[in-house]
Amino acid sequence: MSLKYGNVVEELYKLVWPTPLKLFTAGPVACFPEVLEVMKFQMFSHRSKEYRELHKDTVERLAKFAEVREGTVLLFPSSGTGVMEASVRNFITPNGSVLVTVIGEFGSRYREVVESNGRKPIVLEKGAGEPVLPEDLDEALTKHPEVEAVTITYNETSTGVLNPLKELAQVAKKHGKLVFVDAVSAMGAADIKFDEWGLDVVFTSSQKAFGVPPGLAIGIFSKEALKKAESIPNRGWYFDVLKYVHYQEKEWSTPSTPPIPQIIGINAMLRVVDLMGGKHAWLNMYLERAEMVRSGVKNLGLELFARKGYESPTITAVKAPQGIDGYEIYSRMKARGYELAAGYGKFKKTSFRIGHMGYMPKEYIEEMLQNLKEVLNELRR
Repeated sequence: MSLKYGNVVEELYKLVWPTPLKLFTAGPVACFPEVLEVMKFQMFSHRSKEYRELHKDTVERLAKFAEVREGTVLLFPSSGTGVMEASVRNFITPNGSVLVTVIGEFGSRYREVVESNGRKPIVLEKGAGEPVLPEDLDEALTKHPEVEAVTITYNETSTGVLNPLKELAQVAKKHGKLVFVDAVSAMGAADIKFDEWGLDVVFTSSQKAFGVPPGLAIGIFSKEALKKAESIPNRGWYFDVLKYVHYQEKEWSTPSTPPIPQIIGINAMLRVVDLMGGKHAWLNMYLERAEMVRSGVKNLGLELFARKGYESPTITAVKAPQGIDGYEIYSRMKARGYELAAGYGKFKKTSFRIGHMGYMPKEYIEEMLQNLKEVLNELRR
């Protein structure tokens, strides 16, 4: 298709990509070439037969990936935080309490969402770099039997820590609680077995491990959670989960206009997963990447935030060397063409982060580590 106003494209490209960058961000991440190609398709109606087929196929592929047989997978036109709010509005009684586990900034966000929606957060917080352990959760639930649910940040992006989700879910279920999982920076790189692990709400976003642009959220809901939603008043409209269930069962669509290009993009990536050899091969790719980054960072004499054995497969949080500003490391790397992720929240000055999600050939990682070595040498002089 010829472009009548091609200069508009050139102007925008210069605006958003003034210099070439290799992305090692926390998200959005670099998209896979297949995603960029299929998202160029011309649009079509979200009430059409073609869309219904796309929606159904995408939901079925996501269910296979997250090992969902009894639960329901839904697509939302939002970021993952939208479904985080939906988990509170739809499944917690007004004025009810929730045990919120916090190991970083995104656990704190869940606490804010619980509170802003008129529910009471009971906080279980661990120090920077530490996961929530099963015994921590067991003790907290014993002290607070009144809570209706437990929230777990599967992968804490601010500190690069992966919580032991399977074991934590077992503890929560032993106490008879719903399990809400923020899997925004985990799903697609860390394993999820929705039914087997007894999860009730899991949500993620398109712009992380699946390497698709932002705008699509994915929520997975258990039968128990959906049944409870029927008794919850004032669920809202835009994020009324039962409304999404109704539209999906009725016509394989959504109540409002879905982000069709992103749905096409994630469908493409789920097909790529199959062509790579399936979920196991895909997750191994992420584990190998993460190990490559962590080993490279340690070889430079740097220390990780995460406790050993609980390191994230999607992002590595690194402590800045004594006397060196973590944000300065980030800035100098960007000037060299490698956009890392700056330290988040209160760790902005004392850390920097290296994302390893999305499109990232091995040679990109090798180049990035070499440039990081040179930047550190400059700053240590």
